[in-house]
Amino acid sequence: MAAEAPKFGLPAIARRDARLFILGSLPGDASLVAARYYAHPSNQFWRLLGQVLGEDLPALGYAKRLDRLAARQIGLWDVIASASRRGSLDQAIRDAQHNRIDHLLRDYPDLRAIAFNGATASATGRRLIGAAPAGVTLVDLPSSSAANTRSLAEKAKGWSVLAGFV
Repeated sequence: MAAEAPKFGLPAIARRDARLFILGSLPGDASLVAARYYAHPSNQFWRLLGQVLGEDLPALGYAKRLDRLAARQIGLWDVIASASRRGSLDQAIRDAQHNRIDHLLRDYPDLRAIAFNGATASATGRRLIGAAPAGVTLVDLPSSSAANTRSLAEKAKGWSVLAGFV
């Protein structure tokens, strides 16, 4: 059996004045093909974040969604830069190479919070960052993926903490 070719993530999306970064693990196949964060229609990311912001983000086109995030000083990225993975599940990630997320603390001076979308992002991101400096909060979010079978309402409760940073 041939080894899986590496999958490469997407670049960070943020303005220099970002106050909140939301970090996933590695985009799924649908997002990589579309070259858009959270492109799979069953992923609840845009619904969850829209509820936090009080905006109907799913009704907007992708570029408009990113404009709304920039206006609210929110950045998107992932903890994994590349990895071998059959399919889109985090459990299948092998040979991960990580993004330099510790640089977020240096490159975004207004940063107040880093939120991790799911357990894999949290475990990896917290290890890469270490102790957050004073004034920066690390937040664990329930995964927005459809593979996380918690209800939308349960997920939204976990995501509501982001309201304090936007």
